[in-house]
Amino acid sequence: MRQVIIIGSGPAGYTAAIYAARANLAPLLIASSVEAGGELMKTTEVDNFPGFPEGIQGPDLMVAMQAQAERFGTEVILDDVVSLDLTGQVKTVTLGNGDVHEGLSVIFATGSAYRKLGLEDEERLSGQGVSWCATCDGFFFRKKTIAVVGGGDSAMEEATFLTRFADKVYVVHRKDSLRASKVMQDRAFADPKIEFLFNKEVAHIYGEGLVNGIGLIDTVDGSETTLNLSGLFIAIGADPRTHLVHGQLDLTTEGTIAVQGRTSRTNLTGVFAAGDVIDPTYRQAVTAAASGTVAALDAEHYLASLPKDLVDAAVQAAVVSEPAAEPVAV
Repeated sequence: MRQVIIIGSGPAGYTAAIYAARANLAPLLIASSVEAGGELMKTTEVDNFPGFPEGIQGPDLMVAMQAQAERFGTEVILDDVVSLDLTGQVKTVTLGNGDVHEGLSVIFATGSAYRKLGLEDEERLSGQGVSWCATCDGFFFRKKTIAVVGGGDSAMEEATFLTRFADKVYVVHRKDSLRASKVMQDRAFADPKIEFLFNKEVAHIYGEGLVNGIGLIDTVDGSETTLNLSGLFIAIGADPRTHLVHGQLDLTTEGTIAVQGRTSRTNLTGVFAAGDVIDPTYRQAVTAAASGTVAALDAEHYLASLPKDLVDAAVQAAVVSEPAAEPVAV
């Protein structure tokens, strides 16, 4: 039995692990068997994470976070959680290999997944001109021509933000009207750098090493056109990864896990949530990391309130890895 089990290996999960391990909670972190590290593993240059003035590759950042968590005693398992029982004082986590782990507390940090177009070249050119985050990647498209796919508030916000960098921003929408709020539409329509392409659907993404164009299909007459550009931002929404907790944890109207105020506390005692799985708005690596900090501190305070013999039993049962070096006081 563990004091803390963390599910998820993005910035929120690893930061929660770092804080929990430094508090001598000997956390067990369950990372995915195929997607360990989260969405940043699919990102190239990360220029907006504090502490890296020259930038850092997304996979390098996640490898460093994992190493830091392990340095302080986090045990990381590369497997998938297939079921959870979060009721009762002792929580159970069942993995794909059949192992069952018990914990006095659980931090759920599974993140969210950007919705994709489903095109053959979308993954191939991810990070090479195809992006799902204007805040993350807009800087790299100074004086370029780019396109944003989508018709909601997120797409309008992304397009407007990208005009700070790009010379031209096309907004591609498959219908003849937007679903964005009026204020967001008005702002985008008023921007001279933005041009709207209605009744158009992206059918192809072109480019060998980097994106150099897209193929569009007219949704009314079926005609095809090609648009030359350097970047494609996909803003058709994101889905929080909450399927494991349906029926156990309360969700918000946006589909994220509901937490109490600025805390990470969910509707179940001893269960905490952090990162993009609770955040429908910002979805940044640094905000996810901060959220992971909150979750670890909340879990620590919760464990301190439990009977000492129960916590001692979890401490005795845990398999604790020795840190590579003594923690440095900060």
